[in-house]
Amino acid sequence: MRIAVIGGGPGGLYFAALAKRQDPAHEVTVWERNAAGDTFGFGVVLSDETLGGIEEADPELYAELAAGFARWDDIDVHLPDGQVFTSGGHGFAATSRRRLLDTLQARCRALGVDLRFRTEAPPASELARTHDLVVAADGVRSRTRAAAAEIYRPSLDTRRCRYIWLGTDLVFDAFQFHVLHTEHGVMQLHGYPYSAEASTVIVEMREDVWQRAGLDVLDEQQSIAACEKLFADALQGHALRGNDSRWIAFTTVRNATWHDGNTVLLGDAAHTAHFSIGSGTKLAMEDALALAEALRSCCGSGSVPEALAAYQAERRPVVESTQRAAQASLEWFENLDQYLGQPGWQFAFNLLTRSRRITYDNLRLRDPGYVAALETEFAGPDAAPGTPPMFTPFRLRGLTLRNRVVVSPMDMYSAEEGLPNDFHLVHLGSRALGGAGLVMTEMVCVAPDARITPGCTGLWSEAQQTAWARVVDFVHGSSGAAIGLQLGHAGRKGATRLMWEGMDDPLEEDSAWPVVAPSPLAYRPGVGQVPGELTRAQLGELREQFVASARRGAAAGFDLLELHCAHGYLLSSFLSPLTNRREDAYGGSLEARLRWPLEVFDAMREVWPEDRPMTVRISATDWAAGGNDVDDAVTIAAAFTAHGADAIDVSTGQVVADERPAYGRSYQTPFADAIRNRVRVPVVAVGAVSSWDDVNSLILAGRADLVALGRPHLYDPAWTLHAAADQEWSGAGVDWPIQYRAGSRRPQTGRRG
Repeated sequence: MRIAVIGGGPGGLYFAALAKRQDPAHEVTVWERNAAGDTFGFGVVLSDETLGGIEEADPELYAELAAGFARWDDIDVHLPDGQVFTSGGHGFAATSRRRLLDTLQARCRALGVDLRFRTEAPPASELARTHDLVVAADGVRSRTRAAAAEIYRPSLDTRRCRYIWLGTDLVFDAFQFHVLHTEHGVMQLHGYPYSAEASTVIVEMREDVWQRAGLDVLDEQQSIAACEKLFADALQGHALRGNDSRWIAFTTVRNATWHDGNTVLLGDAAHTAHFSIGSGTKLAMEDALALAEALRSCCGSGSVPEALAAYQAERRPVVESTQRAAQASLEWFENLDQYLGQPGWQFAFNLLTRSRRITYDNLRLRDPGYVAALETEFAGPDAAPGTPPMFTPFRLRGLTLRNRVVVSPMDMYSAEEGLPNDFHLVHLGSRALGGAGLVMTEMVCVAPDARITPGCTGLWSEAQQTAWARVVDFVHGSSGAAIGLQLGHAGRKGATRLMWEGMDDPLEEDSAWPVVAPSPLAYRPGVGQVPGELTRAQLGELREQFVASARRGAAAGFDLLELHCAHGYLLSSFLSPLTNRREDAYGGSLEARLRWPLEVFDAMREVWPEDRPMTVRISATDWAAGGNDVDDAVTIAAAFTAHGADAIDVSTGQVVADERPAYGRSYQTPFADAIRNRVRVPVVAVGAVSSWDDVNSLILAGRADLVALGRPHLYDPAWTLHAAADQEWSGAGVDWPIQYRAGSRRPQTGRRG
């Protein structure tokens, strides 16, 4: 094969060496516009996984690289008040970028790769006419990608921080994070050693801070001098140096496809991940490994397109996972100032777990002493040693929850005429027996025409109050759980079929009831009813329906009341500019859109017992252009908090049918995090949280106070008990059924009958 590689960075060079090593008959040429000795940046970090792949693919190259790695285990977090927190057991390996490139270039020459430095590569379209394969490893500003944007369909997301890449002759003995609180705002330094003589230093801050500090008008040497002065303590008197260093706004690169059948993107040309998780060079070299293996596996049949498809299929899920972690990390640093009010120990743990790749349990394996100290700080000196954060109690007004686990509201569509029945008793009762601290009802509707489907429960009649009281009495009498009532109105999303008959599909005309909304906009345009626009008189009537249901809920004995203002239902529709187009006092600005939901909340709070808490569920983003975003959610949460909400239950989306959610593990929790740490209100985090490890991590980091799980509790009603058993925890915060022998941390087997 004739193979052309555009770009002589680590990814391009490593692929060239691998391809030539696999088959010396391949003709492999690398074009690099810069000189062989030119490089930008200082040190690069590689994981053990990446090094293992290099060792397997090319033991000679691995031996050469491994001989010069700087290795360390600790991460130090330095806070503005002088506190330092150290966590061990992490295991890093780094080397200088110059050494890495020199080693790769030498390996390529030894194998017979044609290296052409100071030579601009011909366009990929031209190379494709004379080469079997063109590898575009031409970086974040890839000309190859730009020239064929209609094929690759790139997405470039430029972020809100500025950073500069520098070096120093101070050799750090750990990965360093230094947080500096200045008159201009918060700045941070990331530093790590890469040799016995030098370390990498990255200085980063929000763009508005960068501008206020006057750094936006400085040249390279002036910027270096300013950073030396700002971080003099961290540098211990040592100097910084640049290497064509300049302030950069990080750009996250994504592409719809990575190849066209002949030309393929590799490394930063295909994808980028924020430097705070140390993944750029790692991803590029892993790309090279995967592409070389795909060629080896597929090209016996001569099928380059097949090989490129296999490469993309293998690498895309890995890269997307890394990019999700990197996105969480970069957003954490963008919003770092919201965490400065946390205790130092919590801030440090929050920083360590920001990408969700390091977790509570993972960190406990790496450094058990460090995590034990955190547990004591969180639970207090009177708690049993080793108490997992999820099994610490939590108080809202007069209600103390035995632990931090919530069974999320889940519509079951199993009622008749709104009446809860044995199904609901078993459904909610079994999850209360399963150990959760709080069990929430599904959205209970305040009127017959407030239902989503004919199978939804209600609380508009005495019979329904009695039926709910039966469920509440069982939970109180048979478990240590509390039970909460969620009240809502479906609005324009009402009068639909049962979920298994077609989610959001409208009922037949003869069985449907009229639906209403703030504005006459259908949830699915052209499908089902156009809702009637609510009048002032109707708003008053609806408010009284909520009040009447709240009274019944209190009489039924519910411990907590939640107002459902999320997921595109009636009150949610008032909050979003995409669904509220009113021109009266209840539409327009966010303050106006909040007016009626707050009126409903206030009226319910007046009749709800003073010692029982009230919460509000919101959609923290509409996942749609022009809709509410996290800043709006903070404003909404602050408004409800000012009106007496004891906690905010933070969900997202389902407001408009054409939403574009960014799904992923615990994908909604950053919104809860922002509300908790900007509004200073307790929050319930929800959304794709399934492990007790994630629950502990979120709570210990101060990103949430309670964590609600839905699907895990459907799969396993005793999820909380099993989480306790998995952690070998039998102390406070969970009630074990009678068949669990007292004092045992594991369930005992019963006798044969």
